[in-house]
Amino acid sequence: MKIILMQDFESLGFEGDIVDVAKGYARNYLIPKGAAIEANNANLKSLEMRRGKITAKRMKGKEEAERAAEKISQITVTIIRKAGEEGKLYGSVTSRDIAQELEREGISVDRRKIIADEAIRALGEFDVGIKLHPEVMANIKVVVDKEEEKA
Repeated sequence: MKIILMQDFESLGFEGDIVDVAKGYARNYLIPKGAAIEANNANLKSLEMRRGKITAKRMKGKEEAERAAEKISQITVTIIRKAGEEGKLYGSVTSRDIAQELEREGISVDRRKIIADEAIRALGEFDVGIKLHPEVMANIKVVVDKEEEKA
C-alpha cells in the first residue's frame, strides 16, 4: 500500500516521502497514529502544495543540528567508575551514563541517539557519536577514569 509519511521515520523515510508498506502496518499503525496518510490523488495534490514548507523545515532542522553538533563536539565528558588493577571496569559505561553527564553539562540528548558500538568496559578515552539529525553526527570524547580508593 502506498502512503505519504507525515513525520520522519528512521526505518521508512522522511516527512513527505511516498513509501510502499504492508497494508496491515499502514491501516493498523501508521494511519491511526497520524504518522501517514493514504497516497490517493487528493492527498498527492496537497503534498505538492506543502512540499516547499517541508523542505524549509528540513533545512532549518539540519542547520540547528549542525550548530548543536559544533557545540557538542567541543565537550569532553569525564566519568568516574570503580575499576580493577588491569583497568577493567566493574560494570560498564552505557549511553544512559553519557546522557546523564551531558545533562549535567546543560545539554539534553536522548540516550537512544548516542551511538556507541558497545558498552565501554575499560578505562581510557573513547570517541562516541551522537546522531542529532539524519544527516548530522556529532562526536564527543568520553574519558573514563578510575575512582580513587579511600585509605
